[in-house]
Amino acid sequence: MSTDGARDVRTRCQVVVIGDQGTGKSSLIIAVATDSFPEKSPPVLPPTRLPHDFYPDRVPLTIIDTSSRQEDKVKMEMECKKADAIVLTYACDRPQTLERLSSYWLPELRQLEIKVPVIVVGCKLDLRDDRQPSLEQVMAPLMHEFREIETCIECSAIKQIQIAEVFYYAQKAILHPTAPLFDQETQTLKPRCVRALKRIFILCDHDRDGALNDPELNDFQVKCFNAPLQPSEVVGVKKVVSEKMAEGVNDHGLTLTGFLFLHALFIERGRLETTWTVLRKFGYDDEIKLRDDLLLEPSFKRASDQSVELTEKALDFLRGVFTTFDMDGDNVLRSQELEELFSTAPSSPWEESIYSGAAETNSVGGITLNGFLSLWAFMTLLEPHKSLSHLIYIGYPANPTSAFRITRRRRQDRKRQRSQRVVLQCYVFGATNAGKSALLNALIGRPYNEAYEHTKGDHYAVNTVEQIGGSRKTLVLREINEESVSSLLEKKDALGSCDVAAFVYDSSDASSWKRAHELLVEVAAHGEMTGLEVPCLLIATKDDLEPDASCIQSSARVCTDMGVEAPIPVSMKLGDIGNLFRRIVDAAQRPHLSIPETEAGRSHKHYRRLIQRSLTVAAVGVTATVAGIAIYRVYMARKQN
Repeated sequence: MSTDGARDVRTRCQVVVIGDQGTGKSSLIIAVATDSFPEKSPPVLPPTRLPHDFYPDRVPLTIIDTSSRQEDKVKMEMECKKADAIVLTYACDRPQTLERLSSYWLPELRQLEIKVPVIVVGCKLDLRDDRQPSLEQVMAPLMHEFREIETCIECSAIKQIQIAEVFYYAQKAILHPTAPLFDQETQTLKPRCVRALKRIFILCDHDRDGALNDPELNDFQVKCFNAPLQPSEVVGVKKVVSEKMAEGVNDHGLTLTGFLFLHALFIERGRLETTWTVLRKFGYDDEIKLRDDLLLEPSFKRASDQSVELTEKALDFLRGVFTTFDMDGDNVLRSQELEELFSTAPSSPWEESIYSGAAETNSVGGITLNGFLSLWAFMTLLEPHKSLSHLIYIGYPANPTSAFRITRRRRQDRKRQRSQRVVLQCYVFGATNAGKSALLNALIGRPYNEAYEHTKGDHYAVNTVEQIGGSRKTLVLREINEESVSSLLEKKDALGSCDVAAFVYDSSDASSWKRAHELLVEVAAHGEMTGLEVPCLLIATKDDLEPDASCIQSSARVCTDMGVEAPIPVSMKLGDIGNLFRRIVDAAQRPHLSIPETEAGRSHKHYRRLIQRSLTVAAVGVTATVAGIAIYRVYMARKQN
């Protein structure tokens, strides 16, 4: 590879040679390793290793020969699955072996889900009939159908024609693959490559004028290739770009359009190593994502009842980013503006369904500043490494460790009777059709929907809640659908990330209350067993309907027995929720209160108190005995004197 960073990623390459029997696989390998043609070669060669200095990239290359016999198929498939690239051979003097590439070999590789570059090699070029169609004519339709083919080449082992080139192209396809960078069909850079190069351009545009001036171009050249550009070379680069694309150069220097054009030109001319060197110098891996080793700090190591939050420094940066990309100044990011904001990342981090629709938007789907910051807080809570990488992608200027904080353990919060957290998560339990989804929608200002739709998979909502006194907390509601409760509570740390639990029931339906009560007992028992007790609230929905008398009586008794607050009556339909979300946040902030106690938990606590009391009495007795013996000894000593 072209850079030290790249060599850290790839220290060896393995190429597997496959193809029909008699197409010249073994002769090809012997010819490249020994510069000679074997009169007779064994059926299958042992692994052949080309030294690190054989090719310019200085990476050792191991070549694996295979047998095409049916009885050796399993072994051949195993070798293909370990390969970094495949060399697929046919014989130039046997057209049927060429036909077998599309009828058997390439479909077989797809069936095996081999996703590595394929180099198609026509062996025995010296025996090729001149009346046959050219290589370009034969391979164009094949490469169009099978995009995994990186390149095609013909060679002759006996004449030593293009033998070394075969494995040079194979190694080049491994170290500098085309597929992640360039779309052969449209002849354009792929979106992820454009995004990465755009980020690199912005990082190199120190004066932020939208163009790379001569000193900036020179700094870029030195960083990537350890050599400065001569003034004549800078002029030459600009001339090449301006002749092909007038908007590629302006009075200030090379524009982003010109920068991208240059890289497309390098790739079209087969100089993929140039673009890969640039990407790797700026920390990208083979999938054009930031390398894992760049995301090691902070480590986010924490206990199950700790969480990760953004610092005020990170939030200030994000507020500035929001303002910068709010092009029309309407305090909302429209989809195009959000796309532009994340245009230097591989993709928007919020495309997944878990984030889509989880935050506050305006009437046309634009995301408000409040919703923007809430989504960042939510992503940091759920996937801190994803939050870290995307902060770096969009240009967070400081040390990444300054953007995050690990919260105090919740059991310590309970002892101190106060939570210091800014982001609080509430698990929402309840029977089917109790109104859980309506509760989540209410948090983000969505109108009530009469039509019932059963929730499948994870469903979240996040928004800020203003407390008395003006402080603001971010509240995350996680809906736990009824059928997933059992699998959730099978995990010992199921309640580790839960700051407060809400149990929702339809106040007009006795069966809905019964299920909420059962869930309350299950969650309380789980907390008592694991030491991860959480404050719990009961929420009586559909207050606009006639309440069921048995629900009122039973809920009052349960609240008294288990030591929780009386149910909070709400009507999502009428929009009558009062200060519900403030009460949820308040309960989470006082983690020592509203913790339900089951009968088994009470018995266990009573038993523990008895044990502690008996141990205390025993300790007092032992102390008294020891004191008595000491006094007796003093008395006897004085008597003897």
